Amino acid sequence: MGEVYTLYLLTLVAFFVGPPDATEFLVMSNTVRHGKRGTRLTILGDLSANAVQMTIAAFGLAALVAQAGWVLGAVKWAGVAYLAYLGLTTLLSKPGRVQAEVVPGRRLVWQGFVNSMVNPWPIMFFAALFPQFITAGDPILPQLLLLGVTYLMFDFVQLVFWAWSARKLSERMDLLNGPWLTRVSGTLMLLAAGFLALKDIEIERG
Repeated sequence: MGEVYTLYLLTLVAFFVGPPDATEFLVMSNTVRHGKRGTRLTILGDLSANAVQMTIAAFGLAALVAQAGWVLGAVKWAGVAYLAYLGLTTLLSKPGRVQAEVVPGRRLVWQGFVNSMVNPWPIMFFAALFPQFITAGDPILPQLLLLGVTYLMFDFVQLVFWAWSARKLSERMDLLNGPWLTRVSGTLMLLAAGFLALKDIEIERG
């Protein structure tokens, strides 16, 4: 599987090189607002959702999911509404209270999980991606595990990069004090909602 795996790595590099989308904006928002703790827990939620989506794709349920068009639409728009709600409540909250607020870890994990899980697109993506890099004649499960874990590692690295970038930019612009904290965090969440709303259920990024 050596050459096939190398090609898979190159495919992931090409896939992850691009502008941020809903997940990246949510991670950046929680990083600016809650620091490294927000980064870790939001990413944990996102990767957990990805693992569930990979499992669904691996069990061949992607075709069934794809046929339930109205269900996918309802789930997607519920996610858009959830992210928009988070963004608006952040924008309308008092800056002083937000800075002192200690958000339960499970809420941050839940935000990351819901943001990814309500988007049905990754299930179709994984169902289309993984078979291209499966070597016939070799055990399937170990190959799926390798492909899945590798994807999660790439996803983790690029999310950390966006979180680090948001943190450094906010520090340089002194956005961590005063009303700018809520404005930046809320705007990033609204951008996440917007990107999810524009996401079509297709096998492409962006």
